[in-house]
Amino acid sequence: MVHAPLFVALLGGWEWLVILIIVLLIFGNRIPGLARSLGKGINEFKAGLRDTEGPAGGAGKSDKPEGKA
Repeated sequence: MVHAPLFVALLGGWEWLVILIIVLLIFGNRIPGLARSLGKGINEFKAGLRDTEGPAGGAGKSDKPEGKA
């Protein structure tokens, strides 16, 4: 049987709500910048995956010019 850590078991719904509000008041002005940075990082990661795709990912693409063997 898995038990929750003691600090989680001692806090109810209202306590977590108060903690969330306090965290938002303290770090609220940094959250949009953090989300923006996270979004840019995800986009760069996806672009990197597209750039490194092999022959399976680039169906129909070839290094050879068309019409030449």
